[in-house]
Amino acid sequence: MASTMLSLASVSPSASLSTHETPKGKVKLGRSFLSLNKERNNLFAKTESFGRISMVAAVNVSKFEGVTMAPPDPILGVSEAFKASTNQSKLNLGVGAYRTEELQPYVLDVVKKAENLMIERGENKEYLPIEGLAAFNKVTAELLFGADNPVIKQQKVATVQGLSGTGSLRLAAALIERYFPGAKVLISSPTWGNHKNIFNDSRVPWSEYRYYDPKTVGLDFEGMISDIKAAPEGSFVLLHGCAHNPTGIDPTPDQWEKIADVIQEKNHIPFFDVAYQGFASGSLDTDAASVRLFAARGLELLVAQSYSKNLGLYAERIGAINVVCTSSDTATRVKSQLKRIARPMYSNPPVHGARIVANVVGDPTLFGEWKAEMEMMAGRIKNVRQKLYDNLTAKDKSGKDWSFILKQIGMFSFTGLNKAQTENMTNKWHVYMTKDGRISLAGLSLAKCEYLSDAIIDSYHNVS
Repeated sequence: MASTMLSLASVSPSASLSTHETPKGKVKLGRSFLSLNKERNNLFAKTESFGRISMVAAVNVSKFEGVTMAPPDPILGVSEAFKASTNQSKLNLGVGAYRTEELQPYVLDVVKKAENLMIERGENKEYLPIEGLAAFNKVTAELLFGADNPVIKQQKVATVQGLSGTGSLRLAAALIERYFPGAKVLISSPTWGNHKNIFNDSRVPWSEYRYYDPKTVGLDFEGMISDIKAAPEGSFVLLHGCAHNPTGIDPTPDQWEKIADVIQEKNHIPFFDVAYQGFASGSLDTDAASVRLFAARGLELLVAQSYSKNLGLYAERIGAINVVCTSSDTATRVKSQLKRIARPMYSNPPVHGARIVANVVGDPTLFGEWKAEMEMMAGRIKNVRQKLYDNLTAKDKSGKDWSFILKQIGMFSFTGLNKAQTENMTNKWHVYMTKDGRISLAGLSLAKCEYLSDAIIDSYHNVS
């Protein structure tokens, strides 16, 4: 008896078509026997007979069948929705990336010059050490603390190049989980959307301290101080060095002093996220004042840095984690453990952006040009902020006080709009923003301020 097997790719990888010769013209239905792995494989078979031809289709269910669809990222998902829109009036105010007045991405002139230097020198692409580019680590710590700061001169800072701010925070979280088991991290309410993800994935417990007051659209300072006091002694307190994300609300210098008092009294460990140094106010020193205040008190602290915003190196993933210790010996040991954590995580960091930073910050001429460009970028955002406020106050006749927009700082503004109102912003006005009411002023132009103010007024007054 002859038998022929034909593969049917169009049915499934394991489908087959078989024909059978039978005597005296009698039809015999084909039969398929499927071997089942009871623990791992779920198979189902469908058989259709056509005379002497029997079709058997078997589908092997994926081992990953239990993997569910993840929800879209609340920030990056905004950009995806924006790209899908065909409306001509659409605005992307979700992701915090600087745009020109024409709403186009901007590459700093000083970055182009630094890259040309790299080409002229013929620099190679060899692996960096685990801790990163030495020249980068040196200038980035000096930029943060000041080159003459005692913690720099006495070599009390352990600096390791990380994968921008996110990766640097992740290294710090792993350090906390390993050497401070059970210690809790206090996070502001609200905070940057990725903070909680980072600590969750690092298995570091966290809780929130009050920060935003919806009644004043300002800082709930008393609530903040109360919650920090109530936290278990030795907790890590995550602070935004400047331009708080998402609110744009920063403590005053006097309030920073009182925050430091409480942290010192409770033996907490300050943990700064500095993503906007120089980009918030236009001054590198002003934006680093909070970190330097804590260092001047002799406190041990952690600081995650990012160059995504102030140098526009978003895709280069350039940042650092700094740990200020009580001695150079301790700093050396802490650095060795940060390297140990980084090794199985990503092995070593990227070189291109690190060289850009080293060239810009390490060269007096380029450094001066960079400061001028930062002032220009920060100035454009301040102008947009003022224009938006002017339009809101001119158009809204309800008497609502919009002055909180001018009191906030940096690239973000917390509008106070609720989820339903933000959905109206998107569905009716095609303004794409996060559901917490945050807008990125870096994605707004002066020409679009009036349109945005109309959308905000409509959403605030006409949507409950």
